[in-house]
Amino acid sequence: MKSLRLVYPDYLSGGLKEYYLGAKLLTQILPQNSNQPSFEVPITPPSKAEFKIENGIFARNEVVQNTKKAQAILARYEPEKVITIGGTCYVSLASFDYLHALYPNIGIVWIDAHPDVSSPKDNYPNAHAFVLGTLLGEGDEELLTLLKNKPFKADELLYIGLQELHSYQKEFLDKKGVSYKVQDKEFVSDDELKKFIDKFDALLVHFDIDVLSVEYFSDTYFANPTLVGDGSGGGKMNLEKLTQILNLLDKSSKIVGFSIAEYLPFSAYKLQELLKDFNFLKN
Repeated sequence: MKSLRLVYPDYLSGGLKEYYLGAKLLTQILPQNSNQPSFEVPITPPSKAEFKIENGIFARNEVVQNTKKAQAILARYEPEKVITIGGTCYVSLASFDYLHALYPNIGIVWIDAHPDVSSPKDNYPNAHAFVLGTLLGEGDEELLTLLKNKPFKADELLYIGLQELHSYQKEFLDKKGVSYKVQDKEFVSDDELKKFIDKFDALLVHFDIDVLSVEYFSDTYFANPTLVGDGSGGGKMNLEKLTQILNLLDKSSKIVGFSIAEYLPFSAYKLQELLKDFNFLKN
């Protein structure tokens, strides 16, 4: 199979039920393509069930088992390219690790306001903040055992849209030798992006919707004032700049993996909850 869409409605690694609906809606929002068959990771829909923090990770067992389900789909169909539809940022773990084996000379373009290199020791329990640290070979031991292939190297990563870091995140990136810049005033230039693209035969692109400023897009984590997360701030990018970046990446013809994550349709979720017990619609 040449290309596959992996629908991965993971919400547990982010601790919010809205992520599940976000993934479902994205399957309708993305352009339809019969040449990219879709396969969904079977994840139990949100309910009143409660989950606990286990050894520093919220819903640890479920997060791990869902990762294995995603890996099983990829192993069965053996796609050459993967579009991953989340869900939280964590959904990139299985597909990026899988594609790393197919394309040894591959780079990651991480379009995100956050570095995603935290670990349970940083006192934040949601695994969506751990994904890139795990792909770089660091962090929670159980998550690291899920990797089927070698970790990515520091010089195989480019952050776009990165905002202010916590001290422990900065320490991690500096220790790993990751080159980065906080983009609170200006973003990575086209020339910088082109130079990065030219280094590799293939590209993985992770697009976290919260890279966008809430001024321009309201279905992101930081549009909800009641959420505090790990204390990080939201993105500052506008839609025009994001379009420019995606077009430049698209023109390279090197993308073999694309993830879209962190879509939080808060209003749609409220409407869904309002109508779910309306018997007239169910009988």
